[in-house]
Amino acid sequence: MSAYTQIYKKYMKRCLTLAKKAAGKTSPNPMVGAVILDKNLNFVSEGYHQKCGEAHAEVHAINAAKEKNIDIKGGIIIVNLEPCSHYGKTPPCADLIIKSGLKKVVVGCTDPNEKVAGNGIKKCQKAGLEVITGILEEECKKLNEIFFKNQLENLPFITIKTATTIDGKIATKTGSSKWITGEKSRNFVQKLRNNYDAILTSSQTVIADDPSLTCRMKNGKNPIRIIVDSKLTTPATAKVYNNDGTRVIIATTLKDNKKYPTNVEILTVKKSNDKVDLKDLTQKLYDLGINSVLVEAGGKLNGALLKEKLADKLIHFTAPKLLADTTAKSFAEGFDIENINNCLTLTPIRTKYYGTDLMREYNLR
Repeated sequence: MSAYTQIYKKYMKRCLTLAKKAAGKTSPNPMVGAVILDKNLNFVSEGYHQKCGEAHAEVHAINAAKEKNIDIKGGIIIVNLEPCSHYGKTPPCADLIIKSGLKKVVVGCTDPNEKVAGNGIKKCQKAGLEVITGILEEECKKLNEIFFKNQLENLPFITIKTATTIDGKIATKTGSSKWITGEKSRNFVQKLRNNYDAILTSSQTVIADDPSLTCRMKNGKNPIRIIVDSKLTTPATAKVYNNDGTRVIIATTLKDNKKYPTNVEILTVKKSNDKVDLKDLTQKLYDLGINSVLVEAGGKLNGALLKEKLADKLIHFTAPKLLADTTAKSFAEGFDIENINNCLTLTPIRTKYYGTDLMREYNLR
């Protein structure tokens, strides 16, 4: 590895750290950070995309250099995602980079948006700038996995979050489930809720637990609340329907009725075995501008999403507790597997302890 590559990787990691500062605030845009070095590889400035509709990371980094009265001509800009090349809510960042006099662009990964898709790199190269690509490419793609799924498949990114005992149970046979995990795990879940556009649960979970499904993180945002309720059986007084300014959607196979508060939207979805067709639901949610969904539900809905291969990721918290009761409720149901070799195979991504709870993250695709 050359000394230059080591430096590029060091500052690409900084780009990723900067980008994460805006987690939950940039949708439907990606999270992007940028760092500028002078021609002698000395740090000059940095910036990140802070909110959808506002200036991109490259703009913040270049403006920060101007505020310091530092000449960046001949310098380098490092950015985790290819600079945009088209007019959207803001002008093309590639044009600004060329105009600034920077002579090298170091890119983590190319932009999957068909309006960009390599055009930002080509524009810079055509203007005589050197472009280096693929620096920490996998880490850069991972950061914006939601954006990549949206752009490449026109579907929302779906994550199932669950918390179980070590034998995979989410509740006792009587429904008792609070709390399986500790406070540190629950605090992390609030951050997850902040980072997703929407949170989805089932009518059974609403009836059994009456959850609020709000984000209790400081300065966090409430995700859109989506309840899968094929027969509209949930009570209108449930906490999820509170009019707190958060968008609330009921996905059902029935047509609109007047049972629920006026702040609740009824989304009629196709039937599948007399239930909500989950494939139709996910497409309709994306068409409504919902790009990411965090699922906090029971075994039936989790199992259906897994069985139909609609989920992209599983985040599984395991508490050091044991129920040892075959009648207790499992986090996923609905599979009829007799041969162990036919199990659903997951790809581990990372593990981390939150207090005494073990969090495992899996790729499902």
